[in-house]
Amino acid sequence: MSQALSRSLLNRSALPLMWCAGCGNGIVLNALLCAMDELDMKKENVLIVTGIGCWGKADDYISANALHVTHGRALAFATGAKAANPELNVVVLMGDGDGTTIGGNHLIHTARRNMDLTAIIVNNLNYGMTGGQYSATTPSGSITSTSIGGNPERGFDVCGLVSAAGANYVARESVSSGMRLKNRIVSGIRKKGFSLIEAMSPCSTLFGPRNKMRQPVEMLRNLKEKAVSQAKFDSIENAEDQGYFVAGVIADRNIHDFSTRYEAEREVIMSARGRK
Repeated sequence: MSQALSRSLLNRSALPLMWCAGCGNGIVLNALLCAMDELDMKKENVLIVTGIGCWGKADDYISANALHVTHGRALAFATGAKAANPELNVVVLMGDGDGTTIGGNHLIHTARRNMDLTAIIVNNLNYGMTGGQYSATTPSGSITSTSIGGNPERGFDVCGLVSAAGANYVARESVSSGMRLKNRIVSGIRKKGFSLIEAMSPCSTLFGPRNKMRQPVEMLRNLKEKAVSQAKFDSIENAEDQGYFVAGVIADRNIHDFSTRYEAEREVIMSARGRK
């Protein structure tokens, strides 16, 4: 973390980290801090928006403007902040329960609008902070506190959903991917429009032990094994049922973002009014 520590982006006064041993949140935090450092982002121009959950505590450790909001509503508040001050670099930090289950509707419409925000969803496949209930991303058959006989529902593909809804940049990596995660965050922040980076992470206290992975190292090895390219994913029979997921860039396009479209339409309206 030396690169991140070379700047004042890490709030040392909040250390040590509150997360469980083996949790991937610290890795994602480091990747974000290093990305901000690489982009030479000034903390005065950065707004970190977080919801509720384990990853929602990340704003405590970042020395920048922060907005900690209600469960599932981080993207709604972030949209308002960006619309009010388009010059802000707004980064939204959510878990799978916060961002895709409770906040799923906001996720869809933020992508549809193509708001110029960067969202980082840490997906540990359950509600890690509130007791290990299953979420919208929990794989079918998984054991959780609310599915002791196995989750009867299908988990959905977060990146596929956001890409289909219209986001400009969508990528997925696991916390075992090293600095590739940092590189995806850099690309997401640089991209104009809505960017989503999904970070697959172990829940070492609840999800892992309930699903035959007793030690964090087992979960990290599993994530490394299951993260594959699109080509390899397509070649594996019933890949999703076996826990495989596509890692890398899912979408990278240049559709006009909300602010650009809004300003263009405003100019048309103002010009029309001027002619009356």
